[in-house]
Amino acid sequence: MRGEHAGYACGAALGFLGDLIAADPRRGHPVAAFGRTAAAAERRLWGDHRGRGAVHTALCAGGTAAGAWALERAVRHRPGARTALTAAVVWAVLGGTSLGREARAVGGALAAGDLAAARARLPHLCGRDPQALDGPQMARAVVESVAENTSDAVVGALVWGALGGVPGLVAFRAVNTLDAMVGHKSPRYRRFGWAAARLDDVAGWPGARLTAALTVLAGPDRRGALRAWRADGAAHPSPNAGPVEASFAGALGVRLGGTLAYGGRVEHRPVLNGGARPPAVPDIERAVRLSRRVGLLALGATVAGRLAWGALRRGSESGRTPR
Repeated sequence: MRGEHAGYACGAALGFLGDLIAADPRRGHPVAAFGRTAAAAERRLWGDHRGRGAVHTALCAGGTAAGAWALERAVRHRPGARTALTAAVVWAVLGGTSLGREARAVGGALAAGDLAAARARLPHLCGRDPQALDGPQMARAVVESVAENTSDAVVGALVWGALGGVPGLVAFRAVNTLDAMVGHKSPRYRRFGWAAARLDDVAGWPGARLTAALTVLAGPDRRGALRAWRADGAAHPSPNAGPVEASFAGALGVRLGGTLAYGGRVEHRPVLNGGARPPAVPDIERAVRLSRRVGLLALGATVAGRLAWGALRRGSESGRTPR
């Protein structure tokens, strides 16, 4: 048991380092392969019904998690292979470095005054309609996306890895990917994607709260981050994006939220940290750096939690009196 927790800690650190160095491959990424498989399953299962969507979610997320469990079980008696598997999966599911790279690409185009290039790059980062956005609106979209994806692409995965090992890592990424694919409120997915969206809300809950808490610790304005989280986090329509975006807004001293457009739909979201100024292009780099600090803290917190849980279990088992 002791070796299992230590092996996970080592594998998680190596996988995090791999993401820092190599980021996501531009071709052949396992998450992209999962997306293609899920899209193929959708073509066979789609129907304007919640039940069909639930079957799709269960097959895609459950099947992937079961495969990860089988892999982990196959190497459970081989510490080196188990650590290597954990490292590979952590690298595959994390997206913090790619997140920062895409955010900086949009920020660089905005700084150069090339709105066309910024609009062309923005869809790599979020699903908003870029043609309707000017420079400041794109800066806001990037900062909000960096905040939300710090939780989805980094912290949430590390939390579920600490809780469930390789199956936890894979299941979280599968659920999050399904939500991005079908968890929309568009006519096609309003009912079919309901199960994926609700499951993602549940899976993302602990990571979002840890992200907000670590943002308070790591941000340049700790009081502002905590104040905005408390005041505005619950106002957001997403139970998980709200605390994260509000804490980032307060930490960076900017105003987030408001009107946005997704897939031809206009949404009017509550303003977060409303007394602050709107985001500017330099705030993109500030958000990326804050995201990196939060990710590093999350790695430390989740690994420490896993090791502490292992120590508690060992203490409990050694303290039992044999009959």
